[in-house]
Amino acid sequence: MNAETIEEGKIIDEDAPVVADNIEALESEAIHIFREVAGEFDRPVILFSGGKDSTVLLHLAIKAFWPAPVPFPLLHVDTGHNFPEVLEFRDRMVQRHGLRLVVAKVQDYIDDGRLSERPDGTRNPLQTVPLLDAINENRFDAVFGGGRRDEERARAKERIFSLRNAFGQWEPRRQRPELWNLYNGRHAAGEHVRVFPLSNWTEADVWRYIEREDIELPSIYFAHTREVFARDGMWLTAGPWGGPREGETVHRKQVRYRTVGDGSCTGAVESGADDVASVIAEVSASRLTERGATRADDRISESAMEDRKREGYF
Repeated sequence: MNAETIEEGKIIDEDAPVVADNIEALESEAIHIFREVAGEFDRPVILFSGGKDSTVLLHLAIKAFWPAPVPFPLLHVDTGHNFPEVLEFRDRMVQRHGLRLVVAKVQDYIDDGRLSERPDGTRNPLQTVPLLDAINENRFDAVFGGGRRDEERARAKERIFSLRNAFGQWEPRRQRPELWNLYNGRHAAGEHVRVFPLSNWTEADVWRYIEREDIELPSIYFAHTREVFARDGMWLTAGPWGGPREGETVHRKQVRYRTVGDGSCTGAVESGADDVASVIAEVSASRLTERGATRADDRISESAMEDRKREGYF
């Protein structure tokens, strides 16, 4: 039951306005960050995968500069193991809003020998080199990402303006203090800054904002029937990334995805949540973030995410 107080003869629900005010504050902060970057940097870009966080990021960018168009392009690092529903959604959003999309393909790097397939078939760790090459080739000096501090321990350390060196690497000792809403975007030639407007959001905040703004998402975020098989405590779906292996039985289940990424390491969860309201209820009851529950690439080691951040990952 929500907390209630009596004021001037009326019963007031204390919880609802707090949630609403929190979402307003988070939106205001994110829009401020977008406008700060537009004023400080010459060639910003938004990382856009078609997932819920990057879709909210795009929605905020549109609001930040409306009625003018978004003044920078989108960048997608395509593993080649994406869900078809997500790629279709990505292309539809680009066309709808008249945006320019830069795609860096992991498959191109595998084809010409610059990268090799991993034994486990996972391509998420292979995204780093194409990402850094795309940043360098396009001379992007600010790169917006949808990372949130509640997702994972390494991301909890992240600043909103995260300085990356000339090799695209994250150096914790070089990160600057961020007092109030003051952000330092200074960087040397060859360096760039990763910018995370959703840093202070939680998964539940993202979904409440999606509900409030009526933001469209790929269909796989909602309950649907799919053939899946169990591996490493997750329900994976068959695809070009391989599986099921010998001994892995295919089941037909009602599932949804809490996050989208490389199909070889992104699991589904059993769920009947087929609309935003029921997803919010489900997320609010969960004690695991979406990455902790459904991303096998974060389980490679205790420091998997931090190791990749140091190499230049998101």
